[in-house]
Amino acid sequence: MRLYLIRHGRQCSQLCNVNVDLALEGFRQAELLGERLAGEKIEAVYSSHLLRAFQTAETANRFWNVEHIVKEELREISFGEMEGMCDEDIAVKFAAFKKEQEKMEADLPYPGGECAGDVIRRVMPVFHEIAERGYQTVAVVTHGGVIRSMTSAFLGMEPARYRLLGNSLENCSITEVAYNPGNTRFTVERFNDYAHLEPHPELLRSSWVSAEN
Repeated sequence: MRLYLIRHGRQCSQLCNVNVDLALEGFRQAELLGERLAGEKIEAVYSSHLLRAFQTAETANRFWNVEHIVKEELREISFGEMEGMCDEDIAVKFAAFKKEQEKMEADLPYPGGECAGDVIRRVMPVFHEIAERGYQTVAVVTHGGVIRSMTSAFLGMEPARYRLLGNSLENCSITEVAYNPGNTRFTVERFNDYAHLEPHPELLRSSWVSAEN
């Protein structure tokens, strides 16, 4: 079985983990994603309940026309007290935490939030549930923290080091994972593939960040 782990499209706010709609660019990213995977015989699409993931799945699914299943467990890692804040304020208020986190010596939970291990523990059962349903190809629209945490688990990495996997995943990028029912293991086949966005530089994260600075 193949799982396409997809980061949601661009949302209409840069504040930390706020539950907001996709931006216009996010809908366009989702369309390009749907078109790219249209020939992959996707049998179901799963997503988190957060608007940016739900809307990405709904938009891409116009090209697939399959069942859309919402799983709250696929939500983004909880950033706790940082949620709703901008990057500049986070860097000041949580400077000490950020310094410790950068050492990657322990899987530190965000203040009042989750750590990578927490994400792995709540998401892994969903992936096994999907595998047990007998699908061959499934799209899972989720979040950057989830994809990086789960990829670290598949690769046997210490959870504290999940942040080595991509400084920032592109919106609507594809991370492909294969499941082997013989040994019940997941293997990583590709990571943060955004070839469908490359002809459109205005849809890349570098464009979004620079537009706000």
